[in-house]
Amino acid sequence: MSGQTEPFTFDDISETAIAAAIAKYPAGKQASAVMPLLHIAQRQMERAAGSAWVPRAAMDAVAARLGMAPVRVYEIATFYLMYNTKPVGKFHLQVCTTTPCWLRGSDDIVAACKKATGIAQFGETSADGLFTMTEVECLGACVNAPILQINDDYYEDLDTARTEALLAALKSGAPAPPPGSTIGRHASAPLTGQTALRSPSQATQNAE
Repeated sequence: MSGQTEPFTFDDISETAIAAAIAKYPAGKQASAVMPLLHIAQRQMERAAGSAWVPRAAMDAVAARLGMAPVRVYEIATFYLMYNTKPVGKFHLQVCTTTPCWLRGSDDIVAACKKATGIAQFGETSADGLFTMTEVECLGACVNAPILQINDDYYEDLDTARTEALLAALKSGAPAPPPGSTIGRHASAPLTGQTALRSPSQATQNAE
């Protein structure tokens, strides 16, 4: 974990979110809210510093709020990939390399990310501070592989050219392209388009 030791205090936005999170659990079971509170702390860091991560001081604040031993919070924060324990770039490139994405070309996506950002290895941040690239396990969108998660958004059906164009747009400061399929696929429909139930009348006939 990072050795960052600056004090951390929850802001008003976080306090509102914390109250809602803890209220979901019965009295005496507030420790069950540890994962939501870590997420809230990470969001606050993103608002305050432009980097979505959870410093140790924030973990300690979560532990104090929930009446937990700090080490229990550290265990959770360092186990799950969704929590960043060191600063990341403005755009966190989370590349899935699990088998379905690998079979559909995730190696090409990794190479395109490296070329576009200048990053040499997973876990690094680009020299301009814009991008951090992380290797992740299955993102649960295998049908539209290969997948690149950028911050909270999924970009699907990627190839080398589309990945490079996507990162160029982000680097230019333009608004982020819309997430989802980069080839116009509707949800998880076949590449050839919908082949059944293409009209309300067909759906009614089939139901009968």
